[in-house]
Amino acid sequence: MLPELRDLFVRDLEKLTLELEAYPDEASVWAVPDGVLNSGGTLALHLIGNLSQFVGADLGGVAFMRDRPAEFARRDVPRAELIAGVRGVSALVAGTLDRLDPAALDAPHPAQLPGFPQSMTTQYFLIHLYGHLNWHLGQVNYHRRMVAAG
Repeated sequence: MLPELRDLFVRDLEKLTLELEAYPDEASVWAVPDGVLNSGGTLALHLIGNLSQFVGADLGGVAFMRDRPAEFARRDVPRAELIAGVRGVSALVAGTLDRLDPAALDAPHPAQLPGFPQSMTTQYFLIHLYGHLNWHLGQVNYHRRMVAAG
């Protein structure tokens, strides 16, 4: 299961990179049309922070100090910096999952979070994180098409 999860994360983080590259200009990455809560840039920052914390730090032991409020407050981060961050977190996730002992999948995930089962396994949480990535990837795709059409 680890190789499959690794490949899926890497594939869809590459899709996120392609989405960011497809915005017509820098400003559109950060546009927030009426009725929309988050820009594509905000969602990219959030995914970078989320995966850096819950995969890189919690499972891979890579030092990371997350500033979740900043993920939603920062604006006008250059697209090149966002793309570099997505590529960096992709390498971090791939490396972590490559090194992870398969037995760890059945062990409790180090982060026991509100709203999740107290006995949440690493496998359970990795599947959740992959779904979370795809939820936001779809939002970025829709956001990009919305602002490009406007």
